[in-house]
Amino acid sequence: MASKSWVLHYSIRTEEAYVDWVKRFILFHNKWHPREMGSAEIAAFLTHLAVEKRVAASTQNQAFSAILFLYQQVLEIELPAVNAVRAKRPERLPVVMSIDEVRQVLEGLDGTDRLMAEMLYGTGMRILECCRLRLKDIDFARRQIVVREGKGEKDGVVPLPDRVMERLVEQIKRVTVLHEKDLRAGHGQVWLPDALQEKYPNADRELRWQYLFASSRLSSGPRGEQGDAASGGPLMRHHRHENLLQKRVKAAVTAARLTKKVSCHTFRHSFATHLLEAGHDIRTVQELLGHADVSTTMIHTHVLQRGAGGVRSPLDRLQGVVVVVALIFGNPAMSG
Repeated sequence: MASKSWVLHYSIRTEEAYVDWVKRFILFHNKWHPREMGSAEIAAFLTHLAVEKRVAASTQNQAFSAILFLYQQVLEIELPAVNAVRAKRPERLPVVMSIDEVRQVLEGLDGTDRLMAEMLYGTGMRILECCRLRLKDIDFARRQIVVREGKGEKDGVVPLPDRVMERLVEQIKRVTVLHEKDLRAGHGQVWLPDALQEKYPNADRELRWQYLFASSRLSSGPRGEQGDAASGGPLMRHHRHENLLQKRVKAAVTAARLTKKVSCHTFRHSFATHLLEAGHDIRTVQELLGHADVSTTMIHTHVLQRGAGGVRSPLDRLQGVVVVVALIFGNPAMSG
């Protein structure tokens, strides 16, 4: 199943998630072989997820996609319609920080963590898109960053904030020194997608292909298929793991005593909302976020100041009337 997903260029995380869902599907049916099951068993499993496990609609959809992949791509079996209870998709508004709250969280970070967090807020990138940036993706002349193979395997361009340019230059210098050290030690390779590795067989040792936010230690390829030190395969310099930044941001949010549920992805929502508040066109924001449908971007308009935050409560008007009456006619209770 894994090799099939490589051919179709699925991401590592999608591959891992699909394998996990297939295992859960088989265990749910007492380890029956998938060839012995069909639409009825798939429907029972999906209904179980929705009714008993109460999973989100996106979670149930991922499980369904994984099982369809198993039958259609691996077993090459076409299934009839699957009638299962579908999980309801909740309509939730994104959590958005104010500019002051963004400042508080950023002040609780330092070094590479702060630089990465500032780039998340300053560009609207997803955390993995930021982690996977390579040196060649930073275009100082045009003041932009090229995001390669983002969500949906799409490339995009985001603005390069002036505020981080000087520190990015220093970050590139550090990666350059680290890469030269790796080369002297007989390493210096970086993971490349299979198609690029075949097209540019020596590119994995070039500086421009190195990760901007390189890991502090060498490791085997992200899938492990390129070997490790024990098997004699090459060790590579991968990017920093996203969990490091997630943990540091969580600590900074706690230190700032914010009551909102803030994560690294909140910087992306805040980026979009603050651009709209500043008067930027929603189509421009849609393009920067890489949304295929503008309706996905429009969810940020619900948290603008002209929404609930721009409406004056009738209770405040009532209080205002009482105060005005007291000032004009006097209030015995107040004068006493």
